[in-house]
Amino acid sequence: MSWQKTIGRVSFINCEPLYFGLDDSWDILPAPPAWLTGHLIRKDCILAPIPAADYAKNSDNLILVPDIAISSKGEVGSVLLFGEQSIENMKSIALPSDSATSVALLKYLLELRSINPQFVEMGPDLDSMLDECDGCLLIGDRALEASRANPNLVKMDLGLEWRQVTGKPMVFGVFAARKDSDLEQVRLAHDALTNRLHHFETDDKVREDVIKVSSQKSSQSTDRLERYFGEVINRMDPDDMCGLKTFLKQACNMDNEPVMAW
Repeated sequence: MSWQKTIGRVSFINCEPLYFGLDDSWDILPAPPAWLTGHLIRKDCILAPIPAADYAKNSDNLILVPDIAISSKGEVGSVLLFGEQSIENMKSIALPSDSATSVALLKYLLELRSINPQFVEMGPDLDSMLDECDGCLLIGDRALEASRANPNLVKMDLGLEWRQVTGKPMVFGVFAARKDSDLEQVRLAHDALTNRLHHFETDDKVREDVIKVSSQKSSQSTDRLERYFGEVINRMDPDDMCGLKTFLKQACNMDNEPVMAW
């Protein structure tokens, strides 16, 4: 497997529109979001979606590609804080180990409310997390499933909270490459993904197939996924970039501007 012909992908359905039907000349490396950062830095893949917070930590070595991301304009549906009591009364919150962005975002949003719970890193399982802590953060397919089974436990949708606080979209995942990568190969990978996204956006049959496959992978109903693929968005526009820059600066203390591949 050549790393220059390998594209990383988040092992959740939130970027299925970018990968469904991808040309089989590309190898796919699925992993949790935070793991993809290491894969990218180690040259296991040419391009990958990584947590925005991880980009802030590694911006000296990474560049961003335009047009694509994992973002939301408001509710995201799959980055959720759960608990049996109000957020203000949570003395401890369990954090998953698979996404740096969601953790950084939650801490930032709670700080704005002057809420300072104890944070405990745990495996991402609702029941075990709430057995140990007053609240817990879940992301991706696990958050979708937990909110379907326990809607009364959802205390915060972090995408919606960010929108209410800043008035801007929230970019959870950015597509990044190493600065020393062959930019022509990065562009080819980028073009392959944006081509699939274009088909998802313009071809009703492709959209239907993506939703069907995502339903099989996640056990979510097709009706829920119709809504979900309006909550989580893979097309990055100028408003998303503005939201990303705000998050990088305010929540990640990143002073320099993001560097784009082109």
